[in-house]
Parts: sequence; structure tokens; C-alpha cells
Amino acid sequence: MDRKLLINLCILGALILLTIIVGVSGGGSDASADAISKNVSDRAILLGDEDFEEAKEQEKEVNRMVTLGPLMFVVVIYTAILFIIYVLPNLAHRATHAIYDSSEMVEEDPLHDARALFAQGDYEGSIEAYRAVAEEHTGDRFPWVEMAKIYNTNLEDPDTAIAVLREAMSSYDWQVKDAAFMMFRVAELYENEKEDKEATVQILQQVVEMFPETRHSANATHRLRELDAL
Repeated sequence: MDRKLLINLCILGALILLTIIVGVSGGGSDASADAISKNVSDRAILLGDEDFEEAKEQEKEVNRMVTLGPLMFVVVIYTAILFIIYVLPNLAHRATHAIYDSSEMVEEDPLHDARALFAQGDYEGSIEAYRAVAEEHTGDRFPWVEMAKIYNTNLEDPDTAIAVLREAMSSYDWQVKDAAFMMFRVAELYENEKEDKEATVQILQQVVEMFPETRHSANATHRLRELDAL
């Protein structure tokens, strides 16, 4: 336990104990007791015997409250300060971890290892990690696209980048938007990296044929016109 916290708890315990003692004993010093006796004696002259004891008890209760009140106030304030300084931050810390460590609230990022390896400059290791994710999460084009990007940009190997995308397209039954995206990416690699206009046109024509009356077909047609292939 923290040494400062232990000292503060001892002080708080002493204050609580003192408050209990004052509350049980009735509080007040000998001087206060003498003052009460004198005051009651003075009042006894005016009061009958039946009211004497009641007046004495009332005086004791007033004296007890006068002494006990400030002590209770100090105990409450001291407890509140300790709660704010020591207990509240700990509760907030536990609540934060309960939220972020819960498997129901936060799912582990499957791409974490691949991204970490890429950041370290281990491109081959990153590609292997992305491939593992692609095999586990079928239907997700992102790891395939990232593998192709690393091969082309970082390893300067556009041929393998194209091969990876072709492998992806032939391996799964992709949704239209995903299949079209990868085909456009292959066309870009042929055009920009390989400078192979014929292969570029061929891929774009396949997009038009495979996805007629879609925006993908329209985009491919527009690009074919720009390449003077229509």
C-alpha cells in the first residue's frame, strides 16, 4: 500500500476514533463541565427540582454537539479528500480497462502484425502476415490489395503484384464492387508500371463485359475512350 495513503488512513482512523469517544462520553473538558454545573446551578434557583435534571441534560447535549460537530465536519471533509485523491482515480482506471479489455467491446485487429512488420521495414514478413489474414478472412479484399501494393511500391515487383491480384480474383467469389476494384487495379499496374496498353485495354474490356449496366462498366468505358480503344 502507498505510504502516504497509509499515513492518511491512520489520521482518518484517529479522527473517527476521537469522534466516537466524544460522542459516547458526552464531550467537553473539565472546565466545560464546571461551566455547565455552574450554569445549571444558577438556573436551578429559578427552576423547580423536577426541571433541574432535564435542564442539566440539555446543557450536556448542547456541549456535546458543540464539540462533536466540528469533529464530524473534519472527518467528512478528510474522507472526501482521500476519496478524490486515491479512490476516484483508481475507479476510473478500472472502469477504463473494463471497457477496453472486454472482448465484447473491442475486437483484436487482425491486421496488427502485418502493419507492425511493414512499419519495421520487414516487407516479406508483412506480406506473409497479410496472406494469413486473407486466408482466414475470405471475402476481404484489403489484405490482397495491400500485398500487391507492397510488391509494387516497396519491393518494385509489379509482375508479382499483378499475380497476387489475379490469384485473389480467381480464388473467391467476390462481390461486384470488390472484383471490379481489383480488376481496375490490375489495369493500372499494366498501364503505369508495365506500360502495356494492350493488356490494359483487355482488362478494361473484361470489366465492361462482366459488369454491364453498372458504374464500373461506365468507368471502364470512359477509360477505354481515353486510351482511344473505342
